[in-house]
Formats: sequence, C-alpha cells, structure tokens
Amino acid sequence: MTVQRPKHAPLTQFDVVDDALVVGGMPLERLAARVGSTPFYAYDRARLSERVAYLREHLPPEIHLHYAMKANPMPAVVQHMATLVDGIDVASGGELQVALDTVMPPEHISFAGPGKSDADLRCAIAAGIVLNVEGFGELERAAVIGRELGLVPKVAVRVNPDFELKSSGMKMGGGPKQFGVDAERVPEMLGRIGQLGLAFQGFHIFSGSQNLKAEALQDAHDKTFALARRLAKDAPGPVLTLNIGGGLGIPYFPGEQRLDLAAVGAHLREILPEARRDLPQAEIVMELGRYLVAEAGIYVCRVVERKESRGQVFLVTDGGLHHHLSASGNFGQVIRKNYPVVIGNRVAGGEREMASVVGPLCTPLDLLADQMELGKASEGDLVVVFQSGAYGLTASPGGFLSHPAAREVLV
Repeated sequence: MTVQRPKHAPLTQFDVVDDALVVGGMPLERLAARVGSTPFYAYDRARLSERVAYLREHLPPEIHLHYAMKANPMPAVVQHMATLVDGIDVASGGELQVALDTVMPPEHISFAGPGKSDADLRCAIAAGIVLNVEGFGELERAAVIGRELGLVPKVAVRVNPDFELKSSGMKMGGGPKQFGVDAERVPEMLGRIGQLGLAFQGFHIFSGSQNLKAEALQDAHDKTFALARRLAKDAPGPVLTLNIGGGLGIPYFPGEQRLDLAAVGAHLREILPEARRDLPQAEIVMELGRYLVAEAGIYVCRVVERKESRGQVFLVTDGGLHHHLSASGNFGQVIRKNYPVVIGNRVAGGEREMASVVGPLCTPLDLLADQMELGKASEGDLVVVFQSGAYGLTASPGGFLSHPAAREVLV
C-alpha cells in the first residue's frame, strides 16, 4: 500500500512563467542577475501591500494594524510597511532608530521587550513614543529619565495574562514569563503609574504566536478583552490603546492548513461593541509581524555541486542555516519539518527526483530540505525557500563559519 505524504499548502503568491518563478515582476534568473550574487533574500512589495489589504478586508475597520518589525527589520521593508499600516512596534533601540526614519509619527510607534537599557529608554522618551513597560524596575527608571529630560513618558503596561493562546507555535503569556507584568500585579503597577504622574496609554496583551486555528484565536480575544476590562478599573486614566497582540499564523509545513481569517474577523465584529462600551476611548491594535511579511519573501541560493551518497541525492548550495536558521529546523522546531522549497528555475520540472538541499557548512544541521521531491537540478540552478519574509536573515547566525553574508532586496 502506498503511503500518501502530506503536502504543503498551495503557494500561489508568486507567478510561474516558463517553469521559472517570477518575483517583483522579474523571472528568477533575471532577479539573481540584478542582485549580483547568491544567496539573497527577495521581498515582493506588491505581496506586502496585498496582505495589508487582505487584512483590511476581513477585519473590522476599528482594528488598527501595527507592524512588529522584529519579523523583518530591513529598512526598505519597514519604510514600505510604514506607508500601509497604522503603527510600528519595535523591540530594540536599533529597531527604534529605523522606525523613526520612516513616515510613521512617533506617537504611533511603541517599544516592547524585556531588558531595555537606560539608553533605550532615554531615546524612546525623547522621541515621544509609547513604552510598553515590562516590569517595575523599568517603570521607575523611565520615570527618573523622564524627569531628567523634562518630559512625561508615555507608558502602557505589557501584561503577562493568566491564560495562554492554545495551539500557538510559541507561547508568550500564561505561567511564569520574562515578558510583561503578571496580570495579578498589574493593579499595583497602575497605582504606581498614577503616583509617578506618567502618561498612561493602555495595555499590551499578547499570549502567543503562529496560530492557524481560528477558534483558538477567538478564545484568546474573548479572554484578552475581558482581562482588559477588568484591569481598566484600576487604571489611573482612560485606556487609550489596547494592543491585543497578533498570533495569526501562516502555513509552513506539510499538512498545515491556512488560517480562516474571515472567521477571526467575524468574531471580532461580534465582541467589539462591548469593548467600545467599556473602553470608549481605546484604539484596538492588532500587532502583526510574520503574518504581514513572511509569505512575501523568498530565500534564494545556487547549487554549487550535485552529488550522490549511497543512493541519496544531495544538492550542495552556497546558502544554508547561517542565513536561514528557521528553514534548517533549528529555530524553534522540536521535530524538523521541511519548509516549502522548489528549484526556482525548474518549478514543475519535466524530470522530478527526491533530493536533499544542504549548505556549505561543516555540520549536518545545515539542511534546507530533507528528501523532498524537486525538479531535477544541476550545478548553477537556483533553490528557493518560500515563506522566508519573516525571521530570516536577522534571526540567523550570520557569522557562523565566516561565509559571506546574504543580500536583501525589496522588489
């Protein structure tokens, strides 16, 4: 009996012409010539714009979309996203400088993340952005720096909720966490914000990421709004912003199904009237990173050598885990699974074969595709890893074994 392997979800965001992938309006070989060398990441600006439009279509108009730029901090990408979304969320002082160079007004930029340095806080307060405060020590330091600068810091409380996002790829809330203030201690922090005379903005409640189940997200949204209403009773002023996080997932691996965004949006439409009644001044923010950019990006490397070992085909490329750690399976996967991979200039390929795609590093972990059916490739052909627009280059150990860095282009 033949066992049917699960397949990747259909990927239709890029056209295929004459068996070659088209990205940014260019056939892949021409794009590679334009970039000048491999490996490289390419991000398609039209796909980025389409994703924001898709969200606007399916989510209630009251939802403000923020871009969590940690997903892809390439300055050109951030500049483009700043023209499409309602705000930007940063997670470091370096990201803050990139965000401040965009057209986004500083009051629509927020800064989350544990371990903010005094220098980070000083820059953020001077710029007039919103600090998502992660702890009592950070709050006190922000107050001191604000007095030194003669400015009133804008602060929101990042809450570690007393629930988690079920079925999420990475749980960011519930239980002991380094992120945010435990929900049961938030009233104490709210009282201290009032004592310090800081400009209270609202709450940031984020419970998990990379979720493909609409019912899990609906449950989390119910609990998030309920928690926000409960905490607002102790707030030193009106809640001006409620950041409900993101968590919307994309399909990476065989057998995964796309998130039903329409169902998520419909549920938000049902529960928003109650939120508007109890939090009448609050802007409701959905903060998204991966969902906005991941599917608009590809990673491209070139086959350097084709070799066989004991009946198995290996395509050795000039790229690998040092550029794309997550595709190698070493960025959060417990059991390694293949990202969607194709031979970009032989997408369908008249002749098919089972092959593994490996990089040039001296470690068996340098694996971009493990025994996948691909178009039969030769030296010089281009390997493409889809779903690569988020947590790619900057989430990888670029200095490992001192190979050249990958380039990035927005097309």
